[in-house]
Amino acid sequence: MRVSRLCLGTATFGVAPLAEECGRLVQRALDLGISFFDTANSYGNQPRFDRPGAPPAAQRASAEELLGRALAGHRAGVVLATKVMEPVGPGPTDRGLSRRHIVQQVEQSLRRLGTDYIDLYYAHHPDPDTPLDQTLRAFDDLVRAGTVRYAALSTFPAWQTAEALGICERLGLHAPVCCQLPYNLAQRGIEREHVPACLRFGLGITVFSPLAGGLLAGMETVRRPIAGSRRWGGTGFTAEQVNLARQLDGLAGAWERPPAQLALAWLLSRPGVTSAIIGPETVAELETNAPAADLQLTPEQLERLDALGRAAP
Repeated sequence: MRVSRLCLGTATFGVAPLAEECGRLVQRALDLGISFFDTANSYGNQPRFDRPGAPPAAQRASAEELLGRALAGHRAGVVLATKVMEPVGPGPTDRGLSRRHIVQQVEQSLRRLGTDYIDLYYAHHPDPDTPLDQTLRAFDDLVRAGTVRYAALSTFPAWQTAEALGICERLGLHAPVCCQLPYNLAQRGIEREHVPACLRFGLGITVFSPLAGGLLAGMETVRRPIAGSRRWGGTGFTAEQVNLARQLDGLAGAWERPPAQLALAWLLSRPGVTSAIIGPETVAELETNAPAADLQLTPEQLERLDALGRAAP
């Protein structure tokens, strides 16, 4: 399965962009050649995404619902990814990777997305309470039934990814085809073990947080009151991170390119990276990011950016 180099992420759909703006953002993404869309059963309408100016969680549609409406009439031409594992309710069975929860949630996701199949279905995070073989058997059943085209893993450690592949080989199951992981100029931990493992086993890498929550999108974005992990209740940027953003801004000014394009183009040049999941809050931000998919930086520029990232704390 081939996907566009950039993928539109939807974690904050209903908040930024607001529900009435999601359709316009998705349509513009399609116009710009983005045909890969990423969501999850836990995105959009949870209190962790609340922010001033947006309806409270109880009054918001889920990100899956908003994305499904926006893609009406375009389903055949796009690759649609969603996830399961995070809590979707208060009960002990409202989370995890048990067979019961996976089967229940895939049905809910299909309904919300308005589709009869999911192209890429991720185990959102590892579940220490469920045997991994039970999870992989459930995913295999969905693939065999045609409900899911391909299974995938998100935020799994490299050792557990290798374990999952071994289980699938031993049991004759459809194996995961890609890993979704955090990766950007300021966060390069996956280069140690994940990237070599994915290259060795032929797994694609889809990257979330490619701009480090706005850190690499320019100083105007860095100075927003809600940026980085603050978008879902975390903390702001450190002084060291802000210094990295300033240095990237300097290179962007010298090379006459927006910093976001440089950060994304560097990332897309890295070994194993299949697609970068961007989360623009406006059409303008999307239009700034989109040219990175075709931007070819010189070897000298890539080395300057690489050195900048290596020096990051």
